[in-house]
Amino acid sequence: MSILQTGLARSLGGALLGAALAMAALSGPASAAPEPDDIHPDVVGGTPAAQGEFPWMVRLSMGCGGALYRPTIVVTAAHCVGATGNNTGITATMGVVDLQSPDRITRQSNYVYRAPGYNGNGKDWALIRLSSPVTTLPTLPIATTTAYDSGTFTVAGWGATSEGGGQQRFLMKADVPFVPDSTCQQAYPELIPSEEICAGYPQGGVDTCQGDSGGPMFRPDANGNWVEVGITSWGIGCARPGLPGVYTQVSTFSAAISAAADSLTGTPPPPGCGPFTNGSDVTIPDLSTVYSSIAVSGCTGSAASNSQVEVHIVHTYIGDLVVSLIAPDGSAYVLHNRTGGSADNINQTYTVNLSSEVRNGTWRLRVRDAASLDVGRIDSWTLTL
Repeated sequence: MSILQTGLARSLGGALLGAALAMAALSGPASAAPEPDDIHPDVVGGTPAAQGEFPWMVRLSMGCGGALYRPTIVVTAAHCVGATGNNTGITATMGVVDLQSPDRITRQSNYVYRAPGYNGNGKDWALIRLSSPVTTLPTLPIATTTAYDSGTFTVAGWGATSEGGGQQRFLMKADVPFVPDSTCQQAYPELIPSEEICAGYPQGGVDTCQGDSGGPMFRPDANGNWVEVGITSWGIGCARPGLPGVYTQVSTFSAAISAAADSLTGTPPPPGCGPFTNGSDVTIPDLSTVYSSIAVSGCTGSAASNSQVEVHIVHTYIGDLVVSLIAPDGSAYVLHNRTGGSADNINQTYTVNLSSEVRNGTWRLRVRDAASLDVGRIDSWTLTL
Protein backbone atom coordinates (compact mmCIF):
# COMPACT_ATOMS: atom_id res chain seq x y z
CA MET A 1 0.00 0.00 0.00
CA SER A 2 1.27 3.46 -0.77
CA ILE A 3 1.37 5.50 2.39
CA LEU A 4 1.18 8.72 0.46
CA GLN A 5 -1.82 7.59 -1.55
CA THR A 6 -3.85 6.29 1.37
CA GLY A 7 -3.07 9.06 3.81
CA LEU A 8 -2.57 6.50 6.59
CA ALA A 9 0.92 7.61 7.55
CA ARG A 10 1.16 8.63 11.17
CA SER A 11 2.67 12.05 10.68
CA LEU A 12 0.04 14.75 10.51
CA GLY A 13 -0.49 16.59 13.73
CA GLY A 14 -0.40 14.24 16.69
CA ALA A 15 1.55 11.66 18.56
CA LEU A 16 0.99 8.75 20.89
CA LEU A 17 -2.39 7.23 21.47
CA GLY A 18 -2.97 5.13 24.55
CA ALA A 19 -2.54 8.12 26.84
CA ALA A 20 -5.90 9.77 27.43
CA LEU A 21 -6.03 8.86 31.08
CA ALA A 22 -2.63 10.34 31.74
CA MET A 23 -3.50 13.47 29.81
CA ALA A 24 -6.84 14.04 31.54
CA ALA A 25 -5.76 17.42 32.84
CA LEU A 26 -5.00 18.59 29.32
CA SER A 27 -7.44 16.61 27.23
CA GLY A 28 -10.44 15.96 29.42
CA PRO A 29 -11.71 12.65 30.80
CA ALA A 30 -10.70 9.46 29.04
CA SER A 31 -13.30 7.05 27.75
CA ALA A 32 -13.40 3.33 28.34
CA ALA A 33 -11.42 0.98 26.10
CA PRO A 34 -13.26 0.42 22.81
CA GLU A 35 -15.41 -2.62 22.29
CA PRO A 36 -15.02 -4.42 18.92
CA ASP A 37 -18.17 -2.75 17.59
CA ASP A 38 -17.32 0.68 18.98
CA ILE A 39 -14.47 2.31 17.08
CA HIS A 40 -14.08 5.16 19.51
CA PRO A 41 -11.08 7.43 19.11
CA ASP A 42 -10.27 7.88 22.79
CA VAL A 43 -7.50 5.62 24.07
CA VAL A 44 -6.45 4.31 27.46
CA GLY A 45 -3.26 2.74 28.78
CA GLY A 46 -0.62 5.41 28.25
CA THR A 47 1.36 7.30 30.87
CA PRO A 48 3.57 10.39 30.85
CA ALA A 49 7.25 9.69 30.33
CA ALA A 50 9.55 10.85 33.12
CA GLN A 51 12.19 13.47 32.44
CA GLY A 52 15.33 11.63 31.31
CA GLU A 53 13.55 8.30 30.80
CA PHE A 54 14.03 8.31 27.02
CA PRO A 55 16.61 11.06 26.50
CA TRP A 56 17.22 10.18 22.85
CA MET A 57 13.61 10.96 21.82
CA VAL A 58 13.38 13.73 19.19
CA ARG A 59 10.47 15.89 18.10
CA LEU A 60 10.72 17.20 14.53
CA SER A 61 9.14 20.45 13.43
CA MET A 62 7.25 18.93 10.48
CA GLY A 63 5.14 16.95 12.98
CA CYS A 64 7.07 13.68 13.23
CA GLY A 65 9.15 11.92 15.82
CA GLY A 66 12.62 10.47 15.68
CA ALA A 67 15.47 9.05 17.73
CA LEU A 68 19.01 10.34 18.17
CA TYR A 69 21.14 7.60 16.59
CA ARG A 70 24.48 9.43 16.39
CA PRO A 71 25.37 12.84 17.88
CA THR A 72 24.51 14.43 14.52
CA ILE A 73 22.05 11.85 13.12
CA VAL A 74 18.32 11.38 13.79
CA VAL A 75 16.52 8.26 12.55
CA THR A 76 12.96 8.91 11.36
CA ALA A 77 10.49 7.73 8.69
CA ALA A 78 10.98 8.27 4.97
CA HIS A 79 7.44 9.57 4.55
CA CYS A 80 8.25 12.40 7.00
CA VAL A 81 10.89 13.96 4.75
CA GLY A 82 11.38 15.01 1.16
CA ALA A 83 14.01 13.77 -1.24
CA THR A 84 17.62 13.16 -0.30
CA GLY A 85 19.64 16.37 -0.30
CA ASN A 86 20.42 19.59 1.55
CA ASN A 87 17.66 20.65 3.93
CA THR A 88 17.94 23.37 6.56
CA GLY A 89 14.23 23.65 7.30
CA ILE A 90 13.74 21.04 10.04
CA THR A 91 14.07 21.85 13.73
CA ALA A 92 14.81 18.95 16.07
CA THR A 93 13.85 19.34 19.73
CA MET A 94 15.18 16.89 22.30
CA GLY A 95 16.38 16.33 25.84
CA VAL A 96 13.04 17.13 27.49
CA VAL A 97 9.57 15.66 27.92
CA ASP A 98 8.01 19.15 27.92
CA LEU A 99 8.45 20.74 24.50
CA GLN A 100 8.17 24.18 26.11
CA SER A 101 10.83 23.53 28.73
CA PRO A 102 13.62 26.14 28.82
CA ASP A 103 16.03 23.19 29.07
CA ARG A 104 15.12 21.85 25.64
CA ILE A 105 17.90 21.26 23.14
CA THR A 106 17.30 22.28 19.53
CA ARG A 107 19.25 21.80 16.33
CA GLN A 108 18.55 22.66 12.73
CA SER A 109 18.90 20.09 10.00
CA ASN A 110 21.41 20.53 7.21
CA TYR A 111 20.82 17.34 5.19
CA VAL A 112 18.18 14.66 4.70
CA TYR A 113 18.82 11.11 3.51
CA ARG A 114 15.74 9.17 2.45
CA ALA A 115 15.90 5.39 1.99
CA PRO A 116 16.91 4.51 -1.58
CA GLY A 117 13.98 3.14 -3.54
CA TYR A 118 11.34 4.48 -1.16
CA ASN A 119 8.02 4.91 -2.99
CA GLY A 120 5.45 4.68 -0.20
CA ASN A 121 5.58 0.88 0.01
CA GLY A 122 8.00 -0.31 2.70
CA LYS A 123 11.54 1.02 3.10
CA ASP A 124 10.10 3.68 5.39
CA TRP A 125 13.25 5.03 7.02
CA ALA A 126 15.31 8.18 6.71
CA LEU A 127 18.16 10.03 8.39
CA ILE A 128 18.34 13.71 9.28
CA ARG A 129 21.78 15.23 9.79
CA LEU A 130 21.94 17.98 12.39
CA SER A 131 23.90 21.21 12.01
CA SER A 132 26.05 20.43 15.06
CA PRO A 133 26.48 17.41 17.33
CA VAL A 134 24.44 16.83 20.47
CA THR A 135 27.03 15.63 22.96
CA THR A 136 25.03 15.84 26.19
CA LEU A 137 22.49 13.13 25.35
CA PRO A 138 22.87 9.38 24.86
CA THR A 139 21.99 7.80 21.55
CA LEU A 140 19.62 4.91 20.79
CA PRO A 141 21.25 1.96 18.99
CA ILE A 142 19.34 0.06 16.33
CA ALA A 143 18.64 -3.67 16.26
CA THR A 144 21.00 -5.48 13.89
CA THR A 145 19.35 -8.92 14.18
CA THR A 146 15.78 -10.21 14.48
CA ALA A 147 16.51 -11.43 18.03
CA TYR A 148 14.50 -8.55 19.53
CA ASP A 149 11.65 -8.47 17.01
CA SER A 150 9.11 -10.03 19.38
CA GLY A 151 7.79 -9.67 22.90
CA THR A 152 6.58 -6.38 24.33
CA PHE A 153 7.70 -3.08 22.86
CA THR A 154 7.58 0.51 24.12
CA VAL A 155 6.43 3.40 21.95
CA ALA A 156 6.55 7.10 22.72
CA GLY A 157 5.60 10.43 21.19
CA TRP A 158 4.17 13.92 21.58
CA GLY A 159 0.78 14.15 19.98
CA ALA A 160 -2.84 13.23 19.73
CA THR A 161 -4.28 11.09 22.47
CA SER A 162 -7.30 10.43 20.26
CA GLU A 163 -7.69 9.71 16.58
CA GLY A 164 -7.57 12.99 14.66
CA GLY A 165 -6.54 15.00 17.72
CA GLY A 166 -3.80 17.58 18.03
CA GLN A 167 -0.24 17.14 19.18
CA GLN A 168 0.64 17.29 22.84
CA ARG A 169 3.11 19.30 24.85
CA PHE A 170 4.35 16.39 26.97
CA LEU A 171 5.97 13.12 25.94
CA MET A 172 3.76 10.05 26.43
CA LYS A 173 4.66 6.36 26.46
CA ALA A 174 2.88 3.03 26.19
CA ASP A 175 3.65 -0.67 25.82
CA VAL A 176 2.35 -2.72 22.90
CA PRO A 177 2.76 -6.45 22.18
CA PHE A 178 4.22 -7.96 19.02
CA VAL A 179 1.68 -9.11 16.43
CA PRO A 180 2.80 -12.03 14.19
CA ASP A 181 3.00 -11.34 10.46
CA SER A 182 0.27 -13.88 9.72
CA THR A 183 -2.14 -12.12 12.07
CA CYS A 184 -1.22 -8.65 10.86
CA GLN A 185 -1.75 -9.66 7.23
CA GLN A 186 -5.35 -10.52 8.04
CA ALA A 187 -5.83 -6.82 8.76
CA TYR A 188 -3.39 -5.56 6.14
CA PRO A 189 -2.96 -7.92 3.15
CA GLU A 190 -0.52 -5.41 1.66
CA LEU A 191 1.92 -5.79 4.59
CA ILE A 192 5.53 -6.44 3.57
CA PRO A 193 6.67 -8.98 6.23
CA SER A 194 10.35 -8.72 5.32
CA GLU A 195 10.33 -4.94 5.87
CA GLU A 196 7.55 -4.27 8.39
CA ILE A 197 6.65 -5.40 11.90
CA CYS A 198 3.31 -4.99 13.68
CA ALA A 199 2.36 -4.32 17.29
CA GLY A 200 -0.86 -3.71 19.19
CA TYR A 201 -3.65 -5.32 21.20
CA PRO A 202 -6.44 -7.32 19.48
CA GLN A 203 -9.04 -5.19 21.29
CA GLY A 204 -7.25 -1.96 20.33
CA GLY A 205 -7.05 0.84 22.86
CA VAL A 206 -3.28 1.44 22.80
CA ASP A 207 -1.42 2.54 19.70
CA THR A 208 0.68 5.16 17.98
CA CYS A 209 -1.13 7.69 15.82
CA GLN A 210 -0.82 10.76 13.59
CA GLY A 211 2.25 12.70 14.62
CA ASP A 212 4.17 9.68 15.92
CA SER A 213 5.59 8.76 12.50
CA GLY A 214 9.33 8.33 12.57
CA GLY A 215 9.46 7.79 16.31
CA PRO A 216 11.08 4.65 17.66
CA MET A 217 9.53 1.42 18.86
CA PHE A 218 12.04 -0.06 21.27
CA ARG A 219 12.66 -2.74 23.88
CA PRO A 220 15.49 -3.93 26.15
CA ASP A 221 18.26 -6.00 24.60
CA ALA A 222 19.97 -8.97 26.23
CA ASN A 223 21.88 -6.60 28.53
CA GLY A 224 18.83 -4.57 29.53
CA ASN A 225 19.71 -1.61 27.31
CA TRP A 226 17.17 0.01 25.00
CA VAL A 227 17.43 -0.87 21.31
CA GLU A 228 15.27 0.44 18.44
CA VAL A 229 13.41 -2.36 16.66
CA GLY A 230 10.81 -0.36 14.73
CA ILE A 231 10.06 3.04 13.22
CA THR A 232 6.45 4.20 13.46
CA SER A 233 5.10 4.01 9.92
CA TRP A 234 1.36 3.58 9.24
CA GLY A 235 -1.97 2.01 10.15
CA ILE A 236 -5.70 2.37 9.60
CA GLY A 237 -7.03 4.80 12.18
CA CYS A 238 -5.53 4.70 15.63
CA ALA A 239 -6.01 2.05 18.30
CA ARG A 240 -8.92 0.44 16.49
CA PRO A 241 -9.74 -3.19 17.33
CA GLY A 242 -8.06 -5.64 15.00
CA LEU A 243 -5.92 -2.96 13.33
CA PRO A 244 -2.42 -2.90 14.88
CA GLY A 245 0.23 -0.31 14.19
CA VAL A 246 2.74 -1.02 11.43
CA TYR A 247 6.42 -0.21 11.96
CA THR A 248 9.49 -0.34 9.75
CA GLN A 249 11.47 -3.44 10.77
CA VAL A 250 14.80 -1.85 11.66
CA SER A 251 16.80 -5.09 11.64
CA THR A 252 16.10 -5.47 7.92
CA PHE A 253 17.73 -2.13 7.15
CA SER A 254 20.35 -1.91 9.92
CA ALA A 255 23.35 -2.33 7.62
CA ALA A 256 22.02 0.30 5.20
CA ILE A 257 21.19 2.71 8.04
CA SER A 258 24.64 2.30 9.57
CA ALA A 259 26.42 2.75 6.24
CA ALA A 260 24.37 5.84 5.39
CA ALA A 261 25.11 7.36 8.80
CA ASP A 262 28.82 6.68 8.31
CA SER A 263 28.67 8.44 4.97
CA LEU A 264 26.82 11.45 6.35
CA THR A 265 29.20 11.88 9.27
CA GLY A 266 32.39 11.11 7.37
CA THR A 267 33.05 8.21 9.72
CA PRO A 268 35.33 5.63 8.10
CA PRO A 269 34.42 1.99 8.63
CA PRO A 270 36.37 0.37 11.48
CA PRO A 271 39.63 -1.26 10.40
CA GLY A 272 39.23 -4.92 9.59
CA CYS A 273 40.45 -7.65 11.92
CA GLY A 274 41.64 -10.80 10.24
CA PRO A 275 41.28 -12.65 7.98
CA PHE A 276 41.05 -15.82 10.05
CA THR A 277 40.67 -19.17 8.28
CA ASN A 278 39.73 -22.71 9.26
CA GLY A 279 40.83 -25.03 6.46
CA SER A 280 40.08 -28.33 8.19
CA ASP A 281 37.52 -30.50 6.42
CA VAL A 282 34.30 -31.22 8.31
CA THR A 283 32.09 -33.97 6.91
CA ILE A 284 28.40 -33.09 6.46
CA PRO A 285 26.44 -36.36 6.85
CA ASP A 286 22.87 -36.68 5.65
CA LEU A 287 20.26 -34.94 7.85
CA SER A 288 22.86 -33.62 10.29
CA THR A 289 24.17 -30.38 11.79
CA VAL A 290 27.91 -29.77 11.97
CA TYR A 291 30.16 -26.95 13.11
CA SER A 292 33.55 -25.50 12.24
CA SER A 293 35.14 -23.02 14.67
CA ILE A 294 37.49 -20.06 14.49
CA ALA A 295 38.89 -18.57 17.71
CA VAL A 296 39.52 -14.83 17.36
CA SER A 297 41.84 -13.02 19.79
CA GLY A 298 44.01 -9.94 19.75
CA CYS A 299 41.30 -7.75 18.19
CA THR A 300 39.65 -4.75 19.82
CA GLY A 301 36.14 -3.37 19.87
CA SER A 302 33.14 -4.47 17.87
CA ALA A 303 33.09 -6.18 14.50
CA ALA A 304 32.46 -4.15 11.34
CA SER A 305 29.09 -3.50 9.76
CA ASN A 306 30.54 -4.95 6.55
CA SER A 307 32.26 -8.04 7.96
CA GLN A 308 33.11 -10.73 5.43
CA VAL A 309 32.42 -14.47 5.67
CA GLU A 310 33.98 -16.48 2.85
CA VAL A 311 32.51 -19.99 2.64
CA HIS A 312 33.65 -23.02 0.62
CA ILE A 313 31.42 -26.07 0.95
CA VAL A 314 31.53 -29.16 -1.26
CA HIS A 315 28.03 -30.62 -1.61
CA THR A 316 26.01 -32.18 -4.43
CA TYR A 317 22.69 -30.45 -3.63
CA ILE A 318 23.08 -27.06 -1.95
CA GLY A 319 19.32 -26.65 -1.72
CA ASP A 320 19.55 -29.08 1.22
CA LEU A 321 21.76 -26.74 3.26
CA VAL A 322 21.20 -24.02 5.84
CA VAL A 323 24.47 -22.20 6.60
CA SER A 324 24.76 -19.78 9.52
CA LEU A 325 27.48 -17.81 11.25
CA ILE A 326 27.27 -18.17 15.03
CA ALA A 327 28.75 -15.28 17.02
CA PRO A 328 30.55 -15.77 20.36
CA ASP A 329 27.37 -14.72 22.23
CA GLY A 330 25.28 -17.32 20.37
CA SER A 331 23.58 -14.94 17.91
CA ALA A 332 22.95 -16.59 14.54
CA TYR A 333 23.37 -14.89 11.16
CA VAL A 334 21.88 -16.93 8.32
CA LEU A 335 24.08 -16.87 5.21
CA HIS A 336 22.44 -19.50 3.01
CA ASN A 337 18.96 -20.91 3.50
CA ARG A 338 18.16 -23.85 1.21
CA THR A 339 18.53 -21.94 -2.02
CA GLY A 340 20.22 -23.08 -5.21
CA GLY A 341 18.28 -26.31 -5.71
CA SER A 342 20.38 -29.12 -7.17
CA ALA A 343 23.44 -26.97 -7.81
CA ASP A 344 26.78 -28.24 -6.55
CA ASN A 345 28.96 -26.53 -3.95
CA ILE A 346 28.94 -23.15 -2.21
CA ASN A 347 31.82 -20.81 -2.99
CA GLN A 348 30.68 -17.40 -1.87
CA THR A 349 31.66 -14.41 0.25
CA TYR A 350 28.86 -12.95 2.37
CA THR A 351 28.80 -9.40 3.79
CA VAL A 352 27.26 -9.34 7.26
CA ASN A 353 26.56 -6.48 9.67
CA LEU A 354 28.24 -7.68 12.87
CA SER A 355 28.56 -4.26 14.49
CA SER A 356 26.65 -5.42 17.59
CA GLU A 357 29.17 -8.22 18.22
CA VAL A 358 32.56 -8.10 19.94
CA ARG A 359 35.35 -9.37 17.74
CA ASN A 360 37.18 -11.58 20.20
CA GLY A 361 35.78 -15.01 20.97
CA THR A 362 34.92 -18.28 19.25
CA TRP A 363 32.98 -17.93 16.02
CA ARG A 364 31.38 -20.97 14.42
CA LEU A 365 30.11 -21.84 10.98
CA ARG A 366 27.03 -24.02 11.38
CA VAL A 367 25.85 -26.17 8.48
CA ARG A 368 22.59 -28.11 8.63
CA ASP A 369 21.72 -30.72 6.01
CA ALA A 370 17.92 -30.58 6.00
CA ALA A 371 17.10 -33.23 3.39
CA SER A 372 18.14 -36.76 2.56
CA LEU A 373 20.26 -38.37 -0.21
CA ASP A 374 23.12 -35.88 -0.68
CA VAL A 375 26.21 -35.37 1.50
CA GLY A 376 29.31 -33.19 1.45
CA ARG A 377 31.87 -31.35 3.57
CA ILE A 378 32.95 -27.94 4.81
CA ASP A 379 36.15 -27.41 2.85
CA SER A 380 37.20 -24.09 4.43
CA TRP A 381 35.88 -20.78 5.62
CA THR A 382 37.40 -17.38 6.33
CA LEU A 383 36.22 -14.63 8.65
CA THR A 384 37.21 -10.95 8.44
CA LEU A 385 35.79 -8.79 11.21
